[in-house]
Amino acid sequence: MHSTLALFTTLATISTVLVYASPILPKAISSDNVVVPIAPAPRSSLVSSASSGSLDNFSATVEVIKGSVPEEKDLETRQTGPFTTLTTAQIASFKPFSYFAAAGYCDPSDILRWGCGANCKANADFIPTASGGNGGSVQFWFVGYSPSLDTVIISHQGTDPTEFESLLTDADFFLDTLDPTLFPGVPKGVEIHNGFGEAHKDTAQSVLSAVQTTLSRHQTSKVTLVGHSLGGALSLLDSIYLPLHLSTTPGGTKITYKTIVYGVPRVGNPAFADYVDQHVDLTRVNNDNDLIPIVPGRFLGFAHPNGEVHIQDDEKTWVGCPGHDNTSPLCTIGTVPTVFEGNILDHLGPYDGVEMASFTCVEGSEEQAGLGNGEWMELEWNL
Repeated sequence: MHSTLALFTTLATISTVLVYASPILPKAISSDNVVVPIAPAPRSSLVSSASSGSLDNFSATVEVIKGSVPEEKDLETRQTGPFTTLTTAQIASFKPFSYFAAAGYCDPSDILRWGCGANCKANADFIPTASGGNGGSVQFWFVGYSPSLDTVIISHQGTDPTEFESLLTDADFFLDTLDPTLFPGVPKGVEIHNGFGEAHKDTAQSVLSAVQTTLSRHQTSKVTLVGHSLGGALSLLDSIYLPLHLSTTPGGTKITYKTIVYGVPRVGNPAFADYVDQHVDLTRVNNDNDLIPIVPGRFLGFAHPNGEVHIQDDEKTWVGCPGHDNTSPLCTIGTVPTVFEGNILDHLGPYDGVEMASFTCVEGSEEQAGLGNGEWMELEWNL
C-alpha cells in the first residue's frame, strides 16, 4: 500500500542510528559520516538574534568527521542568511492554506459537497472541481478554486502518525531517478524516494486534468499546492511536475505556482533540493518537535530544500530558517537531532490552531467512497 509507503519508513531503520548532523549532541559517533557543530549559542540568544535579523550569536561552522557527504560540502554556505521571525499577520496568512491541507485527509464524497467540518467551513467559498483516491492504496486528493484567494487549490492526503503500521513498515526504499515521461528535461542526477515517486504516479494525470479544467472554468492564473506529511511530499512533486506540462492558462497567461507544505519528510537528494530551490516557490512549515521532517536521514543521501519555517515550542513564534537542513536550535534539525528526541504528536499540529489528521474530518457523514486505483470523482456542473 502506498499509504504505508516505504514512507516514514525510515523510522524503522533510523531508530537504530543517529540522524546525520546533530547540533545539540557534543559529539555524534557512528560508522557513517557525522557532522559535529562547533559552539552553538544558547537558544535564548538565538531567539534574540532571530528577532533582530542578526547572526552574530550563531556559529554555523561545522566539521565533517570520517569522510564527506556527496554534494554537502557547501552545507555551511547553504545555512547562511538572516533568521526571520514572522509577524502575526504573516502567520495568519497561512491559515486558509493550513485548513486546505487538513481537508486533504477528508473523504472525496465529503470534499465534493464541501462538507468536511471545520476544515471546509474555514474556506466556505471554495468550489471543488474533482477529488479522488481511496485513502489506502491511493492517497485522497482534491482540486478546486478559492474565489477569496483567487487561486486553484491542490491538496493531497497525508499519513496519520497514529497509524503505526504506516510509520513502521516497509523500510525497503531507495533513491531513484524521476520518471522522464512525467518529468521531462529534469536532470538525471535529481533523485527522489522511490515510494513517493510511485505514489505520485497514481494521481499525477488526474490532478493535471483537474487543474486544467479549473483554470478554464475560473479564469485564474494562480495555483497553490498544499499538503501535510506524505501529502506534502506529493504536492512538492506536483510542484515540479505540473509546470512542465502546464505553464500557461487557456488564455495564454503565465501560471504562477506556489507551494505550502506542513511536516513534510525529506523527499529527495541534494540535487533534488537544489532543483526545487531553482524552480519552486516553496514554504515548508514544521511544528516544534515533530520528528517526521528529519527522516529519511541525510546519511542516507536525502536533503531538504530551502523554505523552512519552524514553529517554536510556545506555538506562537514562527521562525524562518535559511538554507538546507539548518542545524540551528531555532530550526527543526537543531530541535530534533534524533527521532528519540522528537514528539510524533507534534506532527499533527497545531499549526496556528489547525490540526491535521483524519479525525478533523466529519465522521460517519457518508460511507467511504471506495475509489480504486486510477478512479476519481468529478463534480457535475450545470454550466
